[in-house]
Amino acid sequence: MKFTATTGLLILLIFSVFSCKTVKQINKAIAPKDTSAVTIIDQSKLDSIMMVKKTIENLNRNYIDFKTFSAKIKIQYQDSKGKNQDLTAIVRIKKDSAIWISITASLLSIEAYRILITPDSVIILKKLDREVQYRSLDYLQEVTEIPFDFKTLQDLLVGNPVFIDSNIVYYKKTDNQILFSMVGSYFKNLLTLSSDSYFLTHSKLDDVDIARSRTADLTYADYENKSGFNFSTYREITVSEKNRLDIRLNYKQYEFNKDLSVSFNIPKNYTKN
Repeated sequence: MKFTATTGLLILLIFSVFSCKTVKQINKAIAPKDTSAVTIIDQSKLDSIMMVKKTIENLNRNYIDFKTFSAKIKIQYQDSKGKNQDLTAIVRIKKDSAIWISITASLLSIEAYRILITPDSVIILKKLDREVQYRSLDYLQEVTEIPFDFKTLQDLLVGNPVFIDSNIVYYKKTDNQILFSMVGSYFKNLLTLSSDSYFLTHSKLDDVDIARSRTADLTYADYENKSGFNFSTYREITVSEKNRLDIRLNYKQYEFNKDLSVSFNIPKNYTKN
């Protein structure tokens, strides 16, 4: 994974939580110390299939089905060289249509980037350089080396789960938390939920390709319910492969289902790149 400034900005803005599919079948059980090293155990030692289905149903109830979303996010991140950045992002989303992002350097209060993402394109205004870049949505996959599509991006930003699969291979419930693991096309995902509310508190993603060491740790906290949705307002994210990126996201303001604009004007004097 190559961490340029643009890569870092995109990653920190498009990592959050994930989306659910119904459990079809549990063929085997894997009890991991972590998701990259697993041990097969007897399926009879699993909790009942009904308990797993109940967990998925409750997780689905926390899914945020929205029309529009807007937020102001304070961002702190540290790259592999120990360099720290403080940024502010304004995010506006029209579901299944457009993701509008403005990024400001907090110290100088100067807007550095403005980004518009649609289901098939990405436009990036580099405002300090007076430059505009036009890319296909595949660009996000190229710079992050993560299989994003538009729906995944909008789910990540509003706090819905991603990279979840019906192939659940491990399940355990304690007094305080629920842990379950699944293996999908791209990642092995070990999730931790609170046992009372079924809120996601942690996700550990590991690449299914053993030739790679791509991992992500995502922690979610400070849930609120101001708009009829259970929403995590604080998140910590660590993404690593050859390099490492640590991110903290504080959602200072957010609204669902309010009228908003995602107009995107490109100045005539900007250079096309």
